[in-house]
Amino acid sequence: MLGQEGKKKLASKVLPVPRLKRNSLSIVDVAASTMANIAPAMSFYFSFGLIAATSGVAAPITIIIAALAIGLLGNSITEFSKYSPSTGSFVTFIGKGFGPISAISTAISIGAGYILAMGAVVVISGGWASSILAKYLSLQIPWQLLTVIFSILAVILMVSGVKISTRWAAIFFAFEMLVLVVGSILMLITHPNAINLKPFNPSQLLKGFSGISLGFPLAIFLFIGWENSAALAEETQDPRKNVGKAIFYGVLIMTITYVFLSYSTVVGFSDNLKAVSNSSVPFIEASAKLNAIVLFLAYLAGFTSIMSSLISATNSQARIVFNSAREGLLPSWIAKLSIKRQTPVVSIVIFQSLAVAISFVFGWKTNPVTFFGEIATLGTILISVAYMVSNLALPSFMFRYQRNKVNIIRHFILPIIGALTIAYPLYELIKPGQPSPFDYYPYIAAVIIIISIIYAGILNAKDKTLGQRVGSILADEE
Repeated sequence: MLGQEGKKKLASKVLPVPRLKRNSLSIVDVAASTMANIAPAMSFYFSFGLIAATSGVAAPITIIIAALAIGLLGNSITEFSKYSPSTGSFVTFIGKGFGPISAISTAISIGAGYILAMGAVVVISGGWASSILAKYLSLQIPWQLLTVIFSILAVILMVSGVKISTRWAAIFFAFEMLVLVVGSILMLITHPNAINLKPFNPSQLLKGFSGISLGFPLAIFLFIGWENSAALAEETQDPRKNVGKAIFYGVLIMTITYVFLSYSTVVGFSDNLKAVSNSSVPFIEASAKLNAIVLFLAYLAGFTSIMSSLISATNSQARIVFNSAREGLLPSWIAKLSIKRQTPVVSIVIFQSLAVAISFVFGWKTNPVTFFGEIATLGTILISVAYMVSNLALPSFMFRYQRNKVNIIRHFILPIIGALTIAYPLYELIKPGQPSPFDYYPYIAAVIIIISIIYAGILNAKDKTLGQRVGSILADEE
């Protein structure tokens, strides 16, 4: 515990720091933002064909198992948020568990991971819109131009206030969900002879258990964005309770959605696994078999899904950067707020600008769909490392700060199992023998992590108060 003198010194550093607008978001707002970040249409469109190819007709089983793994990760973030709710999210949680060097290095590495992953979203926003305009209006507009336009509009919306941007993300999300559900129901109605329980029969897994192991990493990545609510803690009503609730509500609803979509899509292909596996976007192809209106709406749902993810992901991830800056882990000018709206304008602009820059520098001459998969994979490696380490940080945090409240199952057993469940898909991304350019990604990620650790060591050596400041700004305290 800090002495009175230590508290005074700490207060002198914390009090002048800008604060986000408290109690702006209800649990419904935060849960909607979490699901909008997951972006079921975007995630399912570009992933299910590969999941079906690896898991077989019983792909829904693999998705259910992946959801259970995500639930284990959600347990750790929920427990952290009960005792130390923070806009810093993983940076704060890992820092509280393992100290300031881990917090600083996490701020750099996960920030890089999120920016790379956002590069995938900004590319596909322009690419998907360009394909819609070409298909339906015969307009040939470069995806690069559309990407810039959508990114600028998203930034304007986010800077205008967390409430209004979250509401727009929720509206986009509601539209995509409506289209996905209606389209799936129509697939079932128009293919009654293909309705059966094969997708839920373990014997239908391709190559038995290996079908789960091969499809599991892909199914895990369907849920990327589940942690969105943690970074919105400071603006959330009763964050110690509502952050965890939003995580589990979001994961549960997305699990039900993905299982229903996967089942309906398989039925829409009349149980033809080869056809599903060979389709680049199975749901779109299945929608095309229904009628032109459903197909057009499915394309629009893909676009609104991308936009909802663009807004929700940047909102939460830029706030992690913002919090790291105001706690001294990154340059303080990054923590500048809009005086009128109390939104982290500088971190939002920087975050989105870097994502656009990465997409242009590395993806200018690449097909947007191809680049989406490539750059998202690199970002996911860094994000997955933070997932794994945060699980390991929970036992350390509880032992150091909340020893009298330790629950062996929630605070030790489940986090360790959670770390192991994310270690497997992480290994699948970095193991030797990956095709180019994926074979370079483990080395790129390793370099980023090493640089972040070196930077952390230097910064911590210069400022020994960082250990006190990490996680010092709690979401529900002045």
